[in-house]
Amino acid sequence: MVARAYTVAFQGIEARIVEVQCAIVAGLPAFNLVGLPDKAVSEARERVRAALTSMGLALPARRITVNLSPADLPKEGSHFDLPIALAVLAAMEALPADAVASQVALGELSLDGSLVPVIGALPAALAAAEADCGLICPAACGAEAAWVGAVQVFAPKTMLELVNHLTGRTSLSPAQPGLVTGGGGSKDLAEVKGQDKAKRALEIAAAGRHHLLMVGPPGSGKSMLAARLPGILPPLDPAEALETSMIHSLAGLLDEGGISRARPFRSPHHTASMAAIVGGGRGAKPGEISLAHHGVLFLDELPEFSRTVLETLRQPVEDGEVVVARANAHVRYPCRFMLAAAANPCRCGHLADPDRACARVPDCGADYLGRISGPLMDRFDLRIEVPALSVDDLTRAESGESSAAVAARVAAARAVQAERYAEEENVRVNADAEGDLLARVSARSEDAEELLTRLAAKFRLSARAYHRVLRVARTIADLEAAEQLERAHVAEAAAYRLAF
Repeated sequence: MVARAYTVAFQGIEARIVEVQCAIVAGLPAFNLVGLPDKAVSEARERVRAALTSMGLALPARRITVNLSPADLPKEGSHFDLPIALAVLAAMEALPADAVASQVALGELSLDGSLVPVIGALPAALAAAEADCGLICPAACGAEAAWVGAVQVFAPKTMLELVNHLTGRTSLSPAQPGLVTGGGGSKDLAEVKGQDKAKRALEIAAAGRHHLLMVGPPGSGKSMLAARLPGILPPLDPAEALETSMIHSLAGLLDEGGISRARPFRSPHHTASMAAIVGGGRGAKPGEISLAHHGVLFLDELPEFSRTVLETLRQPVEDGEVVVARANAHVRYPCRFMLAAAANPCRCGHLADPDRACARVPDCGADYLGRISGPLMDRFDLRIEVPALSVDDLTRAESGESSAAVAARVAAARAVQAERYAEEENVRVNADAEGDLLARVSARSEDAEELLTRLAAKFRLSARAYHRVLRVARTIADLEAAEQLERAHVAEAAAYRLAF
């Protein structure tokens, strides 16, 4: 008799169903695990043996073979413990084979039989729903998996609880979804003194999901401004929240099974490796750009990042997805994020202050910002200078608008864009529009057309730069609820683009 249980193997955010087959036959006592398992999966034999012993069950003195099918798909992670144990128990006829075969299971077994939480419960639940099966996972993962309402989720704390449930001795209650936390941030724009131009650029960037670069001396407020971006961005809609949570589930970042409506804000240090930013490492895990999906990736001290790391951002910024290709893995992650970056004007940071600048002015500025390649710089829609504020400015300047007031305008502009692109595939905001679609939604007055043509000729704008000016102008018009682009909209968009 061959008993079957089911689990999943992860390829990017996709969970593929894996059949766990167990056969117990006569022969010398052995416990063999085949089907391309990694070290963690191979060690499941000893964890399963110890967990069953703690329940008072002993493996039979026969030859046990467990096959993970399809055999050519790499199997990684400790979540294979539970389905292996279920298949073995079904083969021993300690559990009903049909009850085991109707469930997708994942979970790590402790030596005392308790179930240890694992990553990926949310995509596993989606795969179980597509396969028309139930899901069994550790208690700590139940609230996360239960968000997929199309599948019944049972989340026992121990293996013994699960065995009693499957044999009908007791009954487990289905897991309930975790809490939904709202969007918005606790840091308010009203706390930032002055910097009205930078605040305006933040509002435009948030409204159209445009990439933003801030350059200014140390202490001028660049990081402070960026940290307030989450507070003016609209909450994630249900589809975005689910997609983002699937990535965070694979990274083990979901808090107590809850799903957040707040957009991600990731701020990696400039010493981060390429694998940390783009994704990769063992198992080709998602990187910071994927963890920032539908949110903000903030790169402080941009020129200090490795040149190789910065250049790898060029394609994901354009495509909204990244393919992590390794010798043993080839996975695709979504990464449609808003890139916000900050940089000093030079290494010492005081390029514009003759009293404090170093002796290499102005060459130090060109050398420092020259670390950012032209193609990458070309992908920033808005480039602004953030000047230093004097003590008098800090004491006299009145607090500006609150994040709530700015967020209301951003939400209204996003609503206009959502209606405009409702029939389009993979287009949600102005930053996604291109080609004929961009031309169609960017109707402009004669004055606006004349100005745009002159600017393109005078500054020799590339095709990318020309279209990005159009997108930003469209967002500025949306903030004003204007149907067509006027001269003022194009002029403001070009001013941000051509600042430096």
